[in-house]
Amino acid sequence: MSAKWWSRGTATLIMCACTGAVVIAHRSGEPAASDPHAAHLMPRMVPVAVATPAPLPRTGWKVTADSSPSATGAGKAIDNNPATTWRTAATALPHTFTIDTGNLVAVGALTYLPPSDSANGRIGRYRISISADGSVYTDVATGTFADDEVVKTSSFATVLTRFVRLTALTEAGERGLWSAAAEINLLGGTDPALARTGWSVSADSQETAAENGAAANVLDGNTATIWHTAWSVAPAAPLPHRITVDTKAVHLVSGLSYLPRQGGSRNGNIGQYRVETSTDGATWGVAAATGAFADVSTAQTITFDPRLARYVRLTALTEAGNRGPWTSAAEINLLGRADPTLARTGWTVTASDQETARENGAAANVLDGNAATIWHSAWSSTPPAPLPHSLTVDLRSAVRVGGLAYLPRPAASPNGRIGRYKIETSSDGTAWSPRVTGGAFPDNPALQTVVFPPVTARYVRLTAESEAGSRGPWSSAAEINLLGPSGSAAPTRGIWSAPVGFPLVPVAAAQLPNGKILTWSAFARDTFAGGSGRTVTATYDPSTGVVTQRTVTETGHDMFCPGISVLPDGRLVVTGGNDSAKTSLYNPATDAWTTGPAMTTARGYQSSTTLSDGRVFTIGGSWSGPVGGTGGTPHKAGEVYSTAAGWTALPGARAEPMLTADANPNGDYRKDNHAWLFAWSAGTVLQAGPSRAMNWYSTTGTGGTTPAGTRADDVDAMNGNAVMYDAGKILTVGGATSYENVNASTSAYALTISGTTVAARRTSSMANARSFANSVVLPDGKVVVFGGQNFPVPFSDNTAVLSAEMWNPATESFTTLASSAIPRTYHSVATLMPDARVFTGGGGLCGGCGTNHFDSEIFTPPNLLNPDGTPASRPVITTAPATAANGTSITVATNRAVSSFAIVRMGTATHSVNTDQRRLALAPTAVTGGYRLTIPADRGVALPGYWMLFAMDAQGVPSIAKTIRIG
Repeated sequence: MSAKWWSRGTATLIMCACTGAVVIAHRSGEPAASDPHAAHLMPRMVPVAVATPAPLPRTGWKVTADSSPSATGAGKAIDNNPATTWRTAATALPHTFTIDTGNLVAVGALTYLPPSDSANGRIGRYRISISADGSVYTDVATGTFADDEVVKTSSFATVLTRFVRLTALTEAGERGLWSAAAEINLLGGTDPALARTGWSVSADSQETAAENGAAANVLDGNTATIWHTAWSVAPAAPLPHRITVDTKAVHLVSGLSYLPRQGGSRNGNIGQYRVETSTDGATWGVAAATGAFADVSTAQTITFDPRLARYVRLTALTEAGNRGPWTSAAEINLLGRADPTLARTGWTVTASDQETARENGAAANVLDGNAATIWHSAWSSTPPAPLPHSLTVDLRSAVRVGGLAYLPRPAASPNGRIGRYKIETSSDGTAWSPRVTGGAFPDNPALQTVVFPPVTARYVRLTAESEAGSRGPWSSAAEINLLGPSGSAAPTRGIWSAPVGFPLVPVAAAQLPNGKILTWSAFARDTFAGGSGRTVTATYDPSTGVVTQRTVTETGHDMFCPGISVLPDGRLVVTGGNDSAKTSLYNPATDAWTTGPAMTTARGYQSSTTLSDGRVFTIGGSWSGPVGGTGGTPHKAGEVYSTAAGWTALPGARAEPMLTADANPNGDYRKDNHAWLFAWSAGTVLQAGPSRAMNWYSTTGTGGTTPAGTRADDVDAMNGNAVMYDAGKILTVGGATSYENVNASTSAYALTISGTTVAARRTSSMANARSFANSVVLPDGKVVVFGGQNFPVPFSDNTAVLSAEMWNPATESFTTLASSAIPRTYHSVATLMPDARVFTGGGGLCGGCGTNHFDSEIFTPPNLLNPDGTPASRPVITTAPATAANGTSITVATNRAVSSFAIVRMGTATHSVNTDQRRLALAPTAVTGGYRLTIPADRGVALPGYWMLFAMDAQGVPSIAKTIRIG
């Protein structure tokens, strides 16, 4: 791309591309207002450990559009000249722009650069669709672009496609019926980096005497530490050097990313390399990839044909600059997906022939799970059965199949290893369609993996057309497995929607009583630093898919990193943040923002919670405003807000007992952030974390603080989170001992409130260590954890965890769920929607960095799906009251029998904190006309405000919620 194109974005994009770094920089034209806390909030540059996708070469591309006037034709959007523009005639929207790449390519994102000569035609709402043949299209992303001339990126799960279509549904400023683009590009796609929790690594050599050059450093998430081969004892260990990663489970691995050492020295940068894989650490396949890394400090990614593997070995054959016999690495990541191997229960297999006279070479052996038994073609007769030989697997029902894994017979004898082959599928065992032709397995005893475009089939046939070593007319196999579609949706793991694009990074979110979701970023849509006095917001309507942008100036408040709480009447109270003393109130009934009274203490990164009497309590928040515990500034004790009296200081609600032991030396700057607050009976508040110490706060008079014990054997868990999944029952997950640059935790704890006593016990741990994650309670009481990092670093997607995990309170154990397409790390959000799905989004907000995520994804939990992935039949609440007082009984009618009910308070989320959400189970009694439910009398349990009422059938399938105001 031309330099002029990049100058239209941000200068930092060049830095990101060239240095592989995440960095904040102000965009041209943004106001650089006075920022009193800028000195301590600007993040450091963070090397990217996995190379980001690059634009695909556009050689041979053809483009068409529904409207393409000769002077402003579609081809001008792919001519590498941002001064030329595709602009439609003023014909009716929508307008389409279709790219034919000429071949199947891996695509993971589309970039759109609006024209610079005129605002007319900037695309607003959009849809991105793909097709293999140009006739049948599938949507992969929808959303809304911001009405400005900055380049926009819409990311989605990597797909293999030939045609990509961008549909402009609206003009961003409603200025007319045009659509226009200066440049449209596609970014190449790769599989995501696999989560590394529990992995181990070994190396042929490591330096631990003269420096910390242990091999384990390549998996620690810290880009400042390195693995270095031994050098302190002469002579230094010679090349080649090998480092082997054990992922502890089989994955479908398709790439490796290598981040060289940082800090200036290039000693040990790998030059020529070889990558190999193994399922057992003993038998290694032929090289997955060979080549040479450039002698640079940025991340470099190798991709190769996907293969099932547990172990991956990187061999350094040379040092990139010929500086010596050393090898070094800062981080190593593997790309891939979960093992998609299908269960073989009930399957049968037949063969064109089999040897059963002189050995047990029956075809059935390839399905017995025993690698020591084999199928062998007939050989005892003279002459032996000739090639080709075939195996046909009957899956007994139609299944989506996307690959085959062939395990040759044990290495002691190579006879019969398959060489050339073809794979076919059939729905009836009679009519066959080719899936792979002209393939060839190497003459190697390791597991061989073949992935092909997914197809629904009952029968799969593997035909051996040659013997790999030309040793005879035989064929053999130890095991045959079939793979599901790589990365496909599995109903038991939930399903993710296509990403929904936003005109901002949604750093804060609130579920509104009207079903819409209000989100906001800061004074700007993509950065938090350098401005004040306004907030960019966007409201998403799930019923229409429309995202509406609005800049709030009425309250003079930059509401980045605030406290958020919902009053009993549904109004949001948003406090502090970048404008650290301010309060803003949002009324969803009138869509109006108004100014509230200033807090008594300026705060940012504080938490707040709505109390049993409808007031709002907040505490901590030294990220902005004066830093507590420094320069004579007191620790930031609590205060309380009421609509009648405004803010009242509570000096007795002291912050000191809830401080963490964060490594940051700047007073309470990181120690009093993001308190886990749970309002309870009689105006009290339980602070359940993130400090190991828990405390009760009273909010009457001048406030008070009472210790509530510790979370069992837990340590400080900053940027972990906690959720009340039933009355007085709280789950806490993850976090880290410091805000950043330490390992996150897999730990989870169950807390139980009884009176003023809090009992804590450890439950089973998550599969993945997480900090900066979000947790959401579902109507059935299960808790789903989304996103986060193994090693928390703000504004970085290194060590991001894509797979969700669900905790079941009945078993107190976690189940791994489907993976999102987009990393959700620092500054991401999640909240339950009235249809029982989960809204997730955001991450980033760091100016011209590469980790801004202008999108959301919607997660459909497993209980909303049938085994085949279709939507489950859901009960319907036909009548329910709109309001209910605490302690009263209500009657609810449904369209069919249900077994349970629950209410979930509408949530608000920012910075891994959601103090508004909580779930309460309501025991039903069958009565004439439906079911009688009793709202808890204690207003500290059933807090006043808007709740979602769900009915669930015997299978745990929830209804769409009815909104009910309690209190």
